[in-house]
Amino acid sequence: MNGRWIEGNDIRLLENGEEFFPRVFACIANAQREVVLETFILFEDKVGLQLHEALVAAARRGVQVDVTIDGFGSPDLSDRFIGSLVEAGVRMHVFEPGTRLFGKRLNVLRRMHRKIVVVDGAVAFVGGINYSADHLADFGPQAKQDYSVEIRGPLVADIHRFTHAALAQGQRYQRVRQWWRRRKHLRSTPDSLPRLGSAAAMFVVRDNTEHMSDIERHYRIAIRAARHRIVIANAYFFPGYRFMKELRRAARRGVDVRLILQGEPDMAIVKTAAGMLYHHLLAAGVRIYEYRDRPLHGKVALMDDEWATVGSSNLDPLSLALNLEANVIIRDGAFNAHLYERLDCLMRNSCHQIEREAIGELRGWHLVRSFLAYHFTRRYPGWASWLPRHAPRLQPALSQRLSPAYHGPKE
Repeated sequence: MNGRWIEGNDIRLLENGEEFFPRVFACIANAQREVVLETFILFEDKVGLQLHEALVAAARRGVQVDVTIDGFGSPDLSDRFIGSLVEAGVRMHVFEPGTRLFGKRLNVLRRMHRKIVVVDGAVAFVGGINYSADHLADFGPQAKQDYSVEIRGPLVADIHRFTHAALAQGQRYQRVRQWWRRRKHLRSTPDSLPRLGSAAAMFVVRDNTEHMSDIERHYRIAIRAARHRIVIANAYFFPGYRFMKELRRAARRGVDVRLILQGEPDMAIVKTAAGMLYHHLLAAGVRIYEYRDRPLHGKVALMDDEWATVGSSNLDPLSLALNLEANVIIRDGAFNAHLYERLDCLMRNSCHQIEREAIGELRGWHLVRSFLAYHFTRRYPGWASWLPRHAPRLQPALSQRLSPAYHGPKE
């Protein structure tokens, strides 16, 4: 499944919550059989309450609804919020719920960072947008800039199979009968869906067992193949050494390499980490644009005139070596052109280009810090592999009595 080009898809770019939430909520409202949703963050704010209403309504009319939230990203949902979902028939799953010590969350590593929705096995959404009000412009200066895609066509079958496999594999109390679940699941999921568009695409995940570096590998392959244009917009940019090496090589062979990074990050350490790599990138001819309007949360890229990717994976140690992530890679000229138009608009109207002369020469502690940061990127994938890689664990929300166990897709 991971890394298989599938032809005939219709893929639509959705920018920010204003475009994303109405499409997802409308699809859930029209669901006839099934909704499967995974998200890192679900907050009990106006967006979370809208999602809650849509899911409850779907479950009450007989739609099978499975929702997976991350225990670190969504730790504070009230019992009333979850209980009303469960009572309506929604099967709520929590990835690594974890415990607290002196009020501090300990489940920091190995997060379920994916953002996926599949409705009736016919339409899917994959991207970086969580279910929280800070993805809407009216949230104010801290509203996030982000992207997702709506997918129709044969690729949806792959995504649908993946979401059910993740549910089955994540529940340890079903492991004895997991072979049966998988057989039933494969029978229930259509092998293919009709061609609905012109885009070739693949669904690529990062996990901690079989696909530990697949997303980064596809990025590096595309960078190596690029001939005239690379644009990467990524919220948390601190990639591995081989990734950096490919970017520098591309710029030196004449490719127009542009990075859109956070100028006003939601975490100060993000800018510090990226800034430590600026000298190495600028010296090779990479152009760097800092987005200044609001926090950048996007994870998108394009190469030349056809290749593009949208997903949940940042280009930092957490996403590339620890988190569970999902991206869609797209090969389509029209989609690539539209994404470039949107990113070019950001660069022209909302970004400040970083000039090499303006950041000065590296001296003293700044030189040492940059040296250490640059060479850390050569080592962290290996260090990350030393950390515990336990099997992903899902638990029912509230109690197993209230939240029924997963029993495969609805027939």
